Amino acid sequence: MDRRAYGGEESVYTEVGAFDAKTKLSAILRKVDQGERFTIRLRGRAVANLASVASGRTAAEVSRAVEGLIHFPRIEGISGDTVLEWIREGRK
Repeated sequence: MDRRAYGGEESVYTEVGAFDAKTKLSAILRKVDQGERFTIRLRGRAVANLASVASGRTAAEVSRAVEGLIHFPRIEGISGDTVLEWIREGRK
């Protein structure tokens, strides 16, 4: 098993090779639906993590992320008219 830190919490991923993932996909998906997580490896290199959609972020984590985006500093200095002019120049 491979232990990875993600989002401030430690998650355990069971490693599985690409061939095994392909041949045992139905069984793996049933385990994912029960909350287990997998790292799929191709030639020894981790290429994908497989986790349940339901195991996503909590409402509090989502709220903090949205709040952070709302208060993210805006880029200033280029007007919308200038950008529109640049777009039109590129189409000539």
